Amino acid sequence: MQPSMFNVQVPVANGNEVFLMNTFSDAQILASPDVAGLMDRISRGETTFNDEERDTFDALLENGFIVGSRDEERSAVDKYFRELREDTEQLRVTVLTTLQCNFACDYCFQGDHGDHNKFADKMSLESARKVVGWIEKRLDEVRPEKFVLTLFGGEPLLNLPVAYYLAEQCHALCAARGVNQGISVITNGLLLTPEVVNRLTPYGLYGVKVTLDGERDTHNRMRPLRGGQGTFDKIVENVRRVAHLVPITIGGNFDESSADSYPALLDFLREQDFADTIVKVNFKPVIKSFADAAPKGMIPLTVVGASGKPLNGTCMTSAGAGTPKGSSVCDSCHFVDEKMSYLRSETRKRGFPTPDGVHMGPCEIHRRHAHTIGPDGSVYACPGFTGGATDSTGHIDGREDTWRQAAAERFERLSPLKEECGDCSFIPVCGGGCSVAAHTELGNMYDPSCHKGSFESAVVGLAERTYSAVA
Repeated sequence: MQPSMFNVQVPVANGNEVFLMNTFSDAQILASPDVAGLMDRISRGETTFNDEERDTFDALLENGFIVGSRDEERSAVDKYFRELREDTEQLRVTVLTTLQCNFACDYCFQGDHGDHNKFADKMSLESARKVVGWIEKRLDEVRPEKFVLTLFGGEPLLNLPVAYYLAEQCHALCAARGVNQGISVITNGLLLTPEVVNRLTPYGLYGVKVTLDGERDTHNRMRPLRGGQGTFDKIVENVRRVAHLVPITIGGNFDESSADSYPALLDFLREQDFADTIVKVNFKPVIKSFADAAPKGMIPLTVVGASGKPLNGTCMTSAGAGTPKGSSVCDSCHFVDEKMSYLRSETRKRGFPTPDGVHMGPCEIHRRHAHTIGPDGSVYACPGFTGGATDSTGHIDGREDTWRQAAAERFERLSPLKEECGDCSFIPVCGGGCSVAAHTELGNMYDPSCHKGSFESAVVGLAERTYSAVA
C-alpha cells in the first residue's frame, strides 16, 4: 500500500488543518496534520497502526488517497481514459455554419482578414442537409442518451438559415429515437437577438457564450468590426435583451496587453441589471505560435542566465506563446498561469461563477464521439484544428482522400497519457493539456501543453474556499 500519486495537499487555517484532494477519485477532505503524517508513514512502508489510525487508513483507501501500487494505479488511469474515449452517453457535434465573420480580431485563426471574408466558406442548405444525414447515421451507430449540437464559426449567426435548419432537423431525428437534444451557440454577440433565441429554444437551446475581451476600450481594440468600429456597447445591449431568455456565459481571450483590463470589465458587468443571470465567466489566453510571439518588426530578446547560456523563455512576449521544440518555458515567468489564477480570483470576488481551474479536462479531442464539421462538410477532431484544411480527418460524404486518412491516423495516436508528464498529480484532470496549444506553440500536438502552475494555484484557491465554507 502507498499514497496515490494523484494526491495534492494544501495547509489551511495557519497549518492547523490540511486540505487533501485526489485528482483521480475527486475526493476532497479537510484533515488534521496527523492524517498527512499518517500518509507519510505509509509511504515509508509502515503497516502497524492503532485502532483510530486504522479507521483513518480505511477511509483514505476507500477515497483513493491510498492505493495498492503504482502499477495498479496507472492501469486504472489508463482504463479511465480508454472508457472516456469510447463513452457513448453523449454524441457531440460542433458545426461551423460559416467561416465568415463581421469582426476583425487580429488573433483569429479562421477566415481571411484581407478580403473582408468575401471568399470565406459558408455552409449551404444542401450541405446542411448532408450534415443532418451524417448525424442521423452517427445517432444510429452510437445510440447516445443525449445529442449536443454546438453552433460555431466564424460567426455562426451570419448563417441563420443553416443554424435553424440544423436545429430543427436534428431535433426531429432525436425525438424519433428518444434522444435528448441540447444546443449551444458560441457567438461574438453582435447579431444575438430575442428572435434568434426564441427560434432555437424549442429545439433545446440551453446556453449562449458571448465573448468580451476586456473593458470597453480594450475590447474595442481587440474585437473591432471590419471597418474598425467598436462593438462593446452593442454586444452588451444584446446580452441585456436576451439574458432573461437563455443562460449566458461570458468568455474572453487575453494576451499580455489586455489581461489587466478584465477586473474593470467584471466591475462593469456586476453593475448591469442582468448580472445575476450570467451563469459562468471564463477567460483564457490567446494561443500564438512562437513566430508570432514578438511584435511585428521586432527581434525577440533571448533571456540568458548568469553563465551566459540562454534560458529559452518567451518572457512576456505573448500570453500563450511557447518556445521552439526542445526548449522550455521560462520558469521565472509563468505569465499565463499567474494571470489565469488572478482572473479566476477577481471573477469570484465579484460573485460570478467561474471554473475552479482544477476540473478542466481531458478535452473532447480524446472522445471518439465528439466531432467538428466545417462549412464544406470536412470533419475535424476539434474546433481548434479547423484553421488548417490538411487537419481534416474525414468528410460527411464519406470520400476517401489519402491526406484525410493520414490526418485521421495522426489524431488517432493522440493520447492524454503522455510520457513526459511522468507521475504528475494532475494527469486525470489535465490529460496532457490542449493539443491545439501544443501544436501551435510547440509545433507538435503530441507534446504536453503544461500549465501545472495554474493547477497548483487553483488547488490552493479550492482549499481556501472549502475551508471557508466549512468554517
